[in-house]
Amino acid sequence: MSEATDQLRWGMVIDLDRCTGCGACVTACQAENNVALVGKEEFGKGRNLHWLRVERYWEGEFPHVRARFVPMLCQHCADAPCEPVCPVYASYHNPEGLNGQVYNRCVGTRYCANNCPYAVRVFNFFNPEWPQPLDQQLNPDVTVRSRGVMEKCTFCIQRIRGAKESAKLEGRPLRDGEVQPACAQTCPPGAIIFGNLNDPDSQVARLARSPRRLRLLEDLGTEPSVVYLKGGGHEHVG
Repeated sequence: MSEATDQLRWGMVIDLDRCTGCGACVTACQAENNVALVGKEEFGKGRNLHWLRVERYWEGEFPHVRARFVPMLCQHCADAPCEPVCPVYASYHNPEGLNGQVYNRCVGTRYCANNCPYAVRVFNFFNPEWPQPLDQQLNPDVTVRSRGVMEKCTFCIQRIRGAKESAKLEGRPLRDGEVQPACAQTCPPGAIIFGNLNDPDSQVARLARSPRRLRLLEDLGTEPSVVYLKGGGHEHVG
């Protein structure tokens, strides 16, 4: 990462040509961020609790069809529609481009979820429970949320802070690729790239300038920080 880049603006690029829909990113996110399990019955009631999901679409006509997969997470919009509707300012925008959530300020109105066009915010209906041995694998760096609050992807902010603190102690700037959210670290084909969009030399910034780039529901003017690469390209993202 360039030393001249003082201001960080975190972003993500997801190459849809590489995504196989394996779901490893979903599992990694669940484990890293202490996302509770709700069970089949509650899931059937629409009370699913996950920060990342993989949407599946079909392309072509039978018998020449192909499945396409789109990982869906908080887009960390620069003009996030979830933020201004929160009556207690639990949803906020931080200086590094992250859409944050203050759990102990949230009163569970769910206005933010109603206003999110990407349907990536979830409501915690119950106090979390983890059956053994899952109760032994909770991440001590992430708050365990109580019932009645909204949750969503944070771009693994605990990893961002950890990397920044390590770089500061060593007296150096952050290196490109040093911060890896759980989903990006775990993705087998390397379809997820994360980094500083303000650094023009970073891998994520270079890929975000690709002619294959697209941002979901871009016409709404939300300015998402997640860029998808359409299928059919050849950029190297590994």
